[in-house]
Amino acid sequence: MPAPQPHTRTRSARTASGRPDATPSALRRSLPVLALGVAGLGLALPTALPASAAPGGPGTSTAPVASDGATAKETTAIGSTPRLTTEAREAGVEFGNAPMGWRQRGTERAELAALNQPKSPLLRYGASAAARSSSTSSFVPKGVLGVDVSSYQRDIKWSTWTKKDRDFAYIKATEGTSYKNPYFKTQYNGATKAGLIRGAYHFASPSGKAGYLQARYFVKNGGGWSADGKTLPGVLDIEYNPYGKTCYGVSKKNMVKWISSFTKEYKKLTRKDAVIYTTTDWWTQCTGNSSAFATTNPLWIARYGTTKPGTLPKGWKVATFWQYGVNPIDQDVFPSKPDRLKVLATKI
Repeated sequence: MPAPQPHTRTRSARTASGRPDATPSALRRSLPVLALGVAGLGLALPTALPASAAPGGPGTSTAPVASDGATAKETTAIGSTPRLTTEAREAGVEFGNAPMGWRQRGTERAELAALNQPKSPLLRYGASAAARSSSTSSFVPKGVLGVDVSSYQRDIKWSTWTKKDRDFAYIKATEGTSYKNPYFKTQYNGATKAGLIRGAYHFASPSGKAGYLQARYFVKNGGGWSADGKTLPGVLDIEYNPYGKTCYGVSKKNMVKWISSFTKEYKKLTRKDAVIYTTTDWWTQCTGNSSAFATTNPLWIARYGTTKPGTLPKGWKVATFWQYGVNPIDQDVFPSKPDRLKVLATKI
């Protein structure tokens, strides 16, 4: 991997608009610097993959397939109408509106069940911190802290999080080419007013329309980027399929092509490389542990219940972001210095 470019961040007492800067004092703490630079890698735009008619692009297989090669726990399509998997239903996912890291909440479900807590249909989005008993539930990693949200959080009181030293936020904008977060503008603008550096993410539908078409839809509906120092690069959230087969019925080769199609189009439209959000397990299963994006696209890894992000997908040396918990909403960290996060929102 090529040598990283240094990130430097300076933040004046006032923003460009003249308003006081809301950055918490925690930003000024000294932290270890991690390499986050990426170098250019030419990726050919692939041929578009067949589109699915379903919202969010789930497949239409009629045979159950186990998500991890074990006993199947999927709710499959009836005729041509796809449905949520059993796992997704239990996690409280709404059809066509899957949030980042929906499947990783299984541990939290088990903990609440053990405590005889009532099962909320949106367990991960409303459960109180007091209900969590994991030994890592109070773990806070070193770095710049942030959160990510979707429509499930509705109207966010962002000051609650700035008071807890959260300095960045990602908001779900779109899914496939049929879903737009109805709370996106309120959430995104609210984060901006609170002084957070913010960005948007797109929940991928690899069995739906081609990657480049989904990138266009994302950019058109909130996923754009500008070098203004407060906008983080858009995120391709590519993970477990809440509607059927784990890998969406797409081969490893075509999955890599689909991701390439999305990321190349996003770069063309914004001049910025998209961040890729995933888990090592999913990436290994569904891309064959491809290293094709490791020198171009920053990695956002999801791994809960530990104090380290663990083994990363092939080629990536560090994770630019780490989603480390869901207490009481998704908790994230940029494991470096504040000035480098600022550069991520400034430099092409």
